[in-house]
Amino acid sequence: MKKELELWQFIAKRLKNDRKVMLLVVVESMGSSPGRQGFKMAVDTEGELCGSVGGGIMEIKLIELAKDRLEKNEYTSFLKKQIHNKSVTRDQSGMICSGEQTILFFPLAKKDLNTIQRILSILKKNEPAVLKLTPQYFQVFDNQKLTNDFNFIAADETSFVFTENVGFKNHLYIVGGGHCALALSELMSKMDFQIHLFDDRSEVNTIQKNKFAHHIETIDYEAISSKIPSGHNIYVVVMTVGYRTDAVVIRQLLDKNVRYLGVLGSGAKMSTLLEMLENEGFSPEILEGIHTPIGLKINSQTPEEISVSIAAEIVSVKNRFF
Repeated sequence: MKKELELWQFIAKRLKNDRKVMLLVVVESMGSSPGRQGFKMAVDTEGELCGSVGGGIMEIKLIELAKDRLEKNEYTSFLKKQIHNKSVTRDQSGMICSGEQTILFFPLAKKDLNTIQRILSILKKNEPAVLKLTPQYFQVFDNQKLTNDFNFIAADETSFVFTENVGFKNHLYIVGGGHCALALSELMSKMDFQIHLFDDRSEVNTIQKNKFAHHIETIDYEAISSKIPSGHNIYVVVMTVGYRTDAVVIRQLLDKNVRYLGVLGSGAKMSTLLEMLENEGFSPEILEGIHTPIGLKINSQTPEEISVSIAAEIVSVKNRFF
C-alpha cells in the first residue's frame, strides 16, 4: 500500500499547486502482460511521474501521450488498448511478451482534491472503501467492499465503469513471531499485503523489533481461529516455536477456505506432524493442502533466505504461476 500512498500524495501535491495530472490505470490485463490490473501511474504537466503501468517502450509512449493531452488541454478520459505482439496491425505496445492490457487515461484537476484527500485518509487508516471511475465521475465510497478486488465494464473507448477496493488487496497472517517471522514481515511489507502477526508470548525481542507488521497481537493459540478469516485473499504462515504449538494452530485452520496455508519446518518434523494429524482423523486430502516444507526449494538456510523462499511461494500462488 506504500506505493498507493505515494501515488495519491504525488497527485495531491501537484493539484494543490495548480498542476493538472493524468492518472493512468491498467483496468484490464490478459496473458503475459507486464502491466497487471490495478497498476497505476500519474503524469503531471511538467512531465514528472509516479508509479508504473508496465514499463518498457510501451510506458515511454504512454507517458508522452499523457503529456501531450495535458499540454493540449484535452481533459477527457479514454481507454487505450495495448497488445504486446508486433504482428498485430493496431494497438501495438512495442513489446513482444504477448498478452494485452487496457489503460484508462483519466485527467485530474484541483476540483478532485477532496476525493483524493479522502482516499489518502482511507489508506492511512486502512478503512474499507471502493474507488469508482467513469467518464463523468471520480468517486470513493466509504465502508464498502467489492467481492472481487476489481470490476471493469466498457462499451467502447469512452464509455466505461471501473471500480476497485481501496487499500490492501491481500492479507498475510503470520502465526509465530521469531526471526523468520521478522524477516518475512520485512520482505512482504514491500508488497501489497497487510501483515497480521500473532504470538502467544508478549516479551519477544524479534516481535519488539518488528516494525513491518501492520497488526501485532499476543494471543492464546487456542483462540487463533477467531482471528483468521476465510477468503480468496487470505494467506497464512505458521511458524511457532515447536510442532506441538504448530499443531494447535493447524487444527483450527484446516476447515478455513484460505488461499495459502504454509507451515515452517523440516521434512522430518512435518512428516511427524502430518502423521499425528492424520491419526487424529484429518483426511489426507485436507492435509495435502498444506504447503510444507514451506517455501520454494532454494536450499535456504538463514531467516532472510527462508523468507525469500516463502515469499516466492506465496507470490506464485497469488499469481497462479504454477
